[in-house]
Amino acid sequence: MKYTGVNHIAMVTKDIDTTIRFWRDLLCMRLILSMGKPGYRQCFFEISENDMILFFEWPDVEEIPIKDHGVPVKGAFAFDHLSFGVESDDELWEIKAKLEAGGFWVSEVIDHGFIHSIYSFDPNNIPIEFSAPVKGVDLRTKPLLKDRCPTTVISEGSEPQKGKWPESRLTPPQDRDIYPGEGKDYIKDNPY
Repeated sequence: MKYTGVNHIAMVTKDIDTTIRFWRDLLCMRLILSMGKPGYRQCFFEISENDMILFFEWPDVEEIPIKDHGVPVKGAFAFDHLSFGVESDDELWEIKAKLEAGGFWVSEVIDHGFIHSIYSFDPNNIPIEFSAPVKGVDLRTKPLLKDRCPTTVISEGSEPQKGKWPESRLTPPQDRDIYPGEGKDYIKDNPY
């Protein structure tokens, strides 16, 4: 199995126009699909050749409180922040300047040893990070597992461990039904 990236991460906004202004116009991510109607819209933004983010517009959603990146919380919680990769420190400085010019708080550039990062929030209070690689450090080719007190599972290493889950059985081709979903009506009239 080969993953190609994050197809999309779905988030929510109360105000799609402000969200588009931020992601498309300030951060220069192309708006590549918009569909729906007032009360329920979806807008997809292109991050890279393989990766997108999606915003649902739900007019009755309540604003989320600001929560600092990486700071532990108590209670029900599933998401901390999004980090977008950029090619170089120069791009970090460019994004920092854009965010500050747009009136958004943005951190200083932080050196994490393997990436340099800046932190901010989008107009929906979603915590975001932008990260540039540090030359000579590539954790994908040489993973670094340095947990000071690793769990048993971490101690097993970076590679997927076989036999830890039941064997899967593929659905035979003749039984692979695909059901219509949202977007099908929007795409069907396009000359692809």
